[in-house]
Parts: sequence; structure tokens; C-alpha cells
Amino acid sequence: MRTGVAVIIPALNEQKAICKVLKEIPASIVDEVIVVDNGSTDGTSEKAEACGATVLHENEQGYGYACLKGIEYLKQQEKPPEIIVFLDADYSDFPEEMEQLIKPIRNENVDMVIGSRELGNRETGSMTFAQVYGNRLATFLIHMFFKVRFTDLGPFRAISFEKLLQMEMQDKTYGWTVEMQIKAAKMGLKNIEIPVTYRKRIGFSKVSGTVKGTMMAGYKILWTIFKHL
Repeated sequence: MRTGVAVIIPALNEQKAICKVLKEIPASIVDEVIVVDNGSTDGTSEKAEACGATVLHENEQGYGYACLKGIEYLKQQEKPPEIIVFLDADYSDFPEEMEQLIKPIRNENVDMVIGSRELGNRETGSMTFAQVYGNRLATFLIHMFFKVRFTDLGPFRAISFEKLLQMEMQDKTYGWTVEMQIKAAKMGLKNIEIPVTYRKRIGFSKVSGTVKGTMMAGYKILWTIFKHL
């Protein structure tokens, strides 16, 4: 039976984690899982395909590039999904919590649900100091400028596919999540957050694991906020 739910997982060199993620996604509530290989040089694609995912390739590296590739694929389906879930490939999120993100869209006329690590149980060391306080600064600015309160820019989220397409998402890299939340605020969408569990990722972060990546992400997030004023 078709559920109307699709999952998009951007992935870059996550061969050690990707099958763990895929195996814990509740199959009964998802029609298709799309892993977008963002230029991996390891066995990410092969592992993902072997574990049942649809694998797409986007060689322009950037989180937004990968997400847009997955969206474009789903737009071409004869029956596009009703709900999209975004999930990281590093096993830091708990895929079994996915149903909690979907339910408010299904049952409560909600447009977008953010999985908040700030409200949930976060394993010690799973987020760097820069990530924690960068999130707090970004969500403070969103509240100040756009009058919508979030606690996190968490990548684990669900959104109505119709509303997502209306956003006409543009960001190709680190500003993807904050762009979505700002556009949701400006569109007057009904957004909620739910607590999610977060653990130390498998492997090395390409963003928070380097000084350059952390600085670039922070700059891009702030630039995205001020761009939309």
C-alpha cells in the first residue's frame, strides 16, 4: 500500500553508516528512500543500493545540491509523494523516530516538522560548541526578524511536498536548512518542532569536523538569514 512518504538522504563518503541508517527506517511508512551520492570516493553508492535505496548521483558537492537532486527526481514521478523526510546519512539521527515527524502533517494540518536536537536527548559530544551556539544564534535571529520561533536548524525534518515546491528552494550548500525555515516563516506555514534523539555520528564530519567547514557553514547561515530580510 502506498504511504505517500519519500525520504531524501544526502550522502558523501558514508559507507560505514549508510546501511545502518537505511535498515532502521520504518519500511511500513515509507514508499521510497532516495540516497543522493554527492561525489563519494568510497563505496557509499554500492552500499546504499545493496540496502534497498534508490541511488542518485550529484557530483556538485553541497548539501543543497544533493537535496535538490532528490526533489527533482520526485517531481518526475507519476504519483509524487505527499510528504518528504530529510535525514542525514551519518547515523547521528534515529530513523525509527521518523513516524513522529510525519504524524503532525498527516493528522494535524501541519506543513513542516523540525526534529529539534535542542529539545530532545543529545548525546554528549554529538554536537560541537560551534554547532550548539551557532544554532542558538541563527534561531534567535529568525525569531527576531521573522517572528517565528525555532530551537534548531536540525536536518531531520518532514515537510509537505506541495509546500516544499512552493518554496522554490535555491541554496546549494550550508544554507539549505535555514532557507527552508525562513521561507516557511515568510509563507505563514504551520510549523512545529518535536524533540528528537541525537548521537555521535559514525565517521568524520566534512563540515563541523574542520575549522574551515565550521566557519564556512556559519558564514553561509548568517548570510542566508540577512539575504531574506
